[in-house]
Amino acid sequence: MEERPWFRLLPDSEMKFAIRASSAGRSWTGLSAKIYDTSGGRAQAPTCANNCVVMHLGVPIHAACRLDGKSQRRLSTPGDLDIIPSGCVASWDEDGPTTMLAIQLTPSLVRAAAQDMGLDPDHVSVEPHLQLRDPGIEHIGWAIKEELEAADPHGRLYADCLGMALAARLLQRYAPVAPRQLGNDFSKRRLQNVFDYIHDNLASDLSLGELAAVAGLSASHFKSLFKEATDVPVHQYVIQCRVEHAVNLLTHGKASLSEVASLAGFSDQSHMARCMRRVLGLTPAQVKRQSE
Repeated sequence: MEERPWFRLLPDSEMKFAIRASSAGRSWTGLSAKIYDTSGGRAQAPTCANNCVVMHLGVPIHAACRLDGKSQRRLSTPGDLDIIPSGCVASWDEDGPTTMLAIQLTPSLVRAAAQDMGLDPDHVSVEPHLQLRDPGIEHIGWAIKEELEAADPHGRLYADCLGMALAARLLQRYAPVAPRQLGNDFSKRRLQNVFDYIHDNLASDLSLGELAAVAGLSASHFKSLFKEATDVPVHQYVIQCRVEHAVNLLTHGKASLSEVASLAGFSDQSHMARCMRRVLGLTPAQVKRQSE
């Protein structure tokens, strides 16, 4: 009996892409991402200097994949991951349309994560993987998707944390050298310096690297130590501080809502209102009326 082909591709069936959401223009550091719809067909990713993670989001499809000389036929389902290290070539033949998330980490971010973990960045590299299931990476992927699609995104600092967490996970699980623990002391003085810097620069677009430099720590170590010391992720702490500052301005000042939003570091008046409702359960207008 003649064997039926696993799936068929029409001649010249080049895959087409439609971008749904992208991190372009968001000032993310070391991390970029996009959500895109595919038409099905054949595609090859050009060699890239960045480390890439591709996560399946949409309907299941049959696909034939090739990465770093390895081939695989599979049914791709939501949460499936392909890890494409820097310099590797990947290609896909897919039998129908679906939706994907593509994430890229720059070499500088991966080097920083390696140094934080006690690894020699010149002698550690991420290994290629096809159709991987990793709950940790998948969780970060869904968080990046939510951030890209959110009407009220958490912003640059949150994206910095996601990028550092993803780089660390890749190195912990998919680099051939195991990390060693580092001992860094997050003293009360260092923590207070960070608190003071945040409060003095609320109107700025704060980044994880910027705050880590104030503490004298690496970005990934600062992120984990800050959460350990305060029980709050650093990006959430900054939002809480901005809301508190906005409430103070609304209660004791005469600035307009748009001026308050700018002074407190929100992207616009609507952003301030959404964050204030989330933190306090009140709108800026309600806070202002209560002070009159």
